[in-house]
Amino acid sequence: MYRYDEFDHQFVQDRVSQFRTQVERHLGGQLTEEEFRPLRLMNGLYLQLHAYMLRVAIPYGTLSARQMRTLADIAETYDRGYGHFTTRQNIQYNWLRLRDVPDILQELADVEMHAIQTSGNCIRNITADPFSGVAADEVEDPRPTAELLRQWSSLHPEFSFLPRKFKIAVTGCRDDRAAIAVHDIGIRVVRNEAGEIGYEVWVGGGQGRTPMIAKKIRAFLPKKALLAYLEAMMRVYNLYGRRDNKYKARIKILVHEVGIEEYARRVEEEFAALDASAIAADAEEIVRIEAYFEPPAYDRLPARAAALENAKKNDPAFANWVSINVGAHKAPGYAIATVSLKPIGGVPGDATTDQMRLLADIAERFSLDELRVTIEQNIVLPQVRQDDLYAVWKLLAAVDLATANAGLITDIISCPGLDYCSLATARSIPVAQAISRRFADAERQRLIGPLAIKISGCINACGHHHVGHIGILGLEKGGEESYQITLGGDPTENAAIGERLGPGLTADQTVDTIERLVAVYLAKRKPGETFVAAYRRLGHDHFKEALNAAA
Repeated sequence: MYRYDEFDHQFVQDRVSQFRTQVERHLGGQLTEEEFRPLRLMNGLYLQLHAYMLRVAIPYGTLSARQMRTLADIAETYDRGYGHFTTRQNIQYNWLRLRDVPDILQELADVEMHAIQTSGNCIRNITADPFSGVAADEVEDPRPTAELLRQWSSLHPEFSFLPRKFKIAVTGCRDDRAAIAVHDIGIRVVRNEAGEIGYEVWVGGGQGRTPMIAKKIRAFLPKKALLAYLEAMMRVYNLYGRRDNKYKARIKILVHEVGIEEYARRVEEEFAALDASAIAADAEEIVRIEAYFEPPAYDRLPARAAALENAKKNDPAFANWVSINVGAHKAPGYAIATVSLKPIGGVPGDATTDQMRLLADIAERFSLDELRVTIEQNIVLPQVRQDDLYAVWKLLAAVDLATANAGLITDIISCPGLDYCSLATARSIPVAQAISRRFADAERQRLIGPLAIKISGCINACGHHHVGHIGILGLEKGGEESYQITLGGDPTENAAIGERLGPGLTADQTVDTIERLVAVYLAKRKPGETFVAAYRRLGHDHFKEALNAAA
């Protein structure tokens, strides 16, 4: 796990000190709200419907037990006893007092965390595959690359005030768990025919008001050229990206308007003019970063643990959890366990103080002191011995964290919506809770199989509804909440934007319509066919009958 160097420590401490002074000046009337707003946003602090919200960065989703305990302490001391994990691998606190925020930032700094790059027109928190470093099918752990990009982007003078916010995701696998196709820049670690490791680079993806799938700009980029090439990509965007209309200011609009060929031509021209060697990271720094992500000294274990098999045989509920929430690890005898933050009827992504502390304890005892935050708003224990899984499951069950639904219909992504967010136009959380309760039966969930429902409370798409197998967008229509359903979205290597099913529905109609959509799927699917595969085979019109019945 990466550790701050001397510069990191000083940089973050200086930022905390600066912001403390800025808060004091604002509270003392020396800074107006208009003057204070850009300063607080540079530190991840938003003014929401009811209180200040702080968004804390968790770079590439990786946490230590000590860091998770600090997040729990902050929730207990300064908030209402819980935090909200987001689709950007961040955590948000929704009920803060302004005067407490500098103290919170200091506590974060003490455990090598901060809230920088979680707001504003800058390069945001770099996200990555939550299975990084442990996935059995991985070419290379992408987190050293993500850390390099974090350092490169944190104080880059040219990219501090971009036309709009900018998001980068990195994966090391063909199976895309980082959703690189819906990011401004997506990076996949690949190996070419000569056996060299480099990067496949995508550009121009995104959701929100104008959803688009990224386009490949480089099939193979040598590792040493990464920073220079991204520098060229960012310079072209910074130069030509629109600043007259914030809704058309993202790089996806630039790529769409000029075309990928013209954008690529400009990038290659800029890249050729750069001194790549001057931009490239120092070799010693790369070695230092990579050393922190070296695989641990795994115990030599059999590929399949007898204790695990016995526990599964004797406890069907545990066996069900293993079959759904546990994945293959690259080291024999180990497993990757996904902890669902989606209990039936719960608030997606929320974790209480007690739950966070237990997760920290489990990580320390059973997961080599590592946790990961996923873009599905769950937590991953990436380093669990198979023969420890039963003990882990029982501990999780004691605090309502053992729901066996990872990837199933109740593993719903939801933004905070109108319950918290000042930008929202409709509630998200109550709809997610109602759907979760409707499909609560575990056997029914298994029968339905993988089905990703994603809900956003406004057009900004923080709930990733555009790439949900079933997406739900909450809008305001005539003073009432209205929900649009889309079908066929996909954030993976088969990325697709969902297609709108029809006119908006009430919240109750939305839940009933999803029930009917599932019924259509179950009636028409082929053996072993997932919902999204059936949708692609059958076509959009086959599912419209479900909406017509709601009229």
